[in-house]
Formats: sequence, C-alpha cells, structure tokens
Amino acid sequence: MPESFAITALREFDTPTICNAIEVIDPDRRTRGFTTKPFLCHDPSLPPIVGYARTATIKATEPSGRSKAEDLATRIGYYTHIAEAPGPTVTVIEDIDEQVGFGAHWGEVNSNLHKGLGSVGVITNGSIRDADMWAEGFGALAGFYSPSHAWVHVVDYAIPVTVHGMAVSPGDIVHADRHGAVVVPPSAVSAIAATVKRLETAEAKLIEPSQQPGFNIEQLIKILDPEGRDH
Repeated sequence: MPESFAITALREFDTPTICNAIEVIDPDRRTRGFTTKPFLCHDPSLPPIVGYARTATIKATEPSGRSKAEDLATRIGYYTHIAEAPGPTVTVIEDIDEQVGFGAHWGEVNSNLHKGLGSVGVITNGSIRDADMWAEGFGALAGFYSPSHAWVHVVDYAIPVTVHGMAVSPGDIVHADRHGAVVVPPSAVSAIAATVKRLETAEAKLIEPSQQPGFNIEQLIKILDPEGRDH
C-alpha cells in the first residue's frame, strides 16, 4: 500500500481512536505527542485533518522589523514550504506573541491559498477569522476567533513548533479532529487499522452487555475477571 494512501486512510478514524491505537503499538507514547489544551474547531462536520506537517511561527503585535524585500522573501519561502511534497499536508502554526492570537494569520485568503497548495487544514494556538468565508472543506483547530490580522507575519518556518502541548517537526504525520491532535509515529501507520479492530472487539465485550436490561455489577465483574478470583 503506498504510504500516502495509508496516511489518508487514517481519516476513517477519529483522533481519540488513533491515540488508543498508538498507546498499544508504542506504549512509550502514552503521555506525549498529543495536544493537552482545548481548541475551537471551525467545522466539526469535516473529516479528520491528516497529513505531513508543515510548520511556522507567527507574531502580530508589532511589525516584523524586516525590509519589504526580506518580508517578501520570507513569505515566498513560507509558501514554498507549505507546497513541498509529499502530501497531503497539515499546516501547524505556533503563535509566539506574548498576547497569543492578537492578530489572525488565518481567514478567507490564507485558507484558500493553503488549500490550493495541498494543505488539508491548520492546527494553531493562535486565532482565525472570516468564519463564513473559509475555504470549503479546509479544516481548522484554533485557539479562538479574532477580528483583525493586526501586524501578523511569519517569523520562521520549517522548524520544530509546539501547539497546545504537542511538539511537531516538519514532516511529522499529524491526525486531528474536534478532540485535538496527535503526532502519529511512521512505524505505527500500517498497524493502526488492525489495532483499532482488536480494540473495538475488546470494547464491545464491555459496551454491548452494559446496554442490555438488567446489567449489573456482578456481570461486569464476571467480564473483567472471568477466572473468578477473590476481590
């Protein structure tokens, strides 16, 4: 199975399910590699955001301090990074302003530009705007909505960033939905579907009996301890 197809296939699962599978495949990842603060989800009806990370840091409370030529070079370099293969890509932006989200990097223009360059969505601790003019089908997890872009500018790009507790490097595989986001180890991608199936089977042994009339603690104990050890 081509790697890009395998990654796209992860959109079949929600992010908590992906986290469950990673915990089994790579137990050392149980306490790291995922977001730990809440997001605003721009459109929860969209499928999960899945792809290779493209990263940047931004600020908005003051101008960049660069010349126009330097600003243009940074902007072109940033968009070139966004467009780099392989795809699909996910844009991960860390707002490093003292007042995070003071200006929105994301709105009608950037959602459309990034979608056109192969990005399927953005994950940012910063703000977004233009809620009703967003690029169709472009996913977003953000800190909040904000009306102005102020002096927003890219500070650096193609670097490690941290968004809501999740450390991300360029090229990392990221999976996100309204619950949050997680970095998927490359070694886990091909094993996730089979692992999810095993976990769903195990969970069904608990869920299905609990939904039946008369379910009680004795039945639960029997399921949890079929050998009938003393408690």
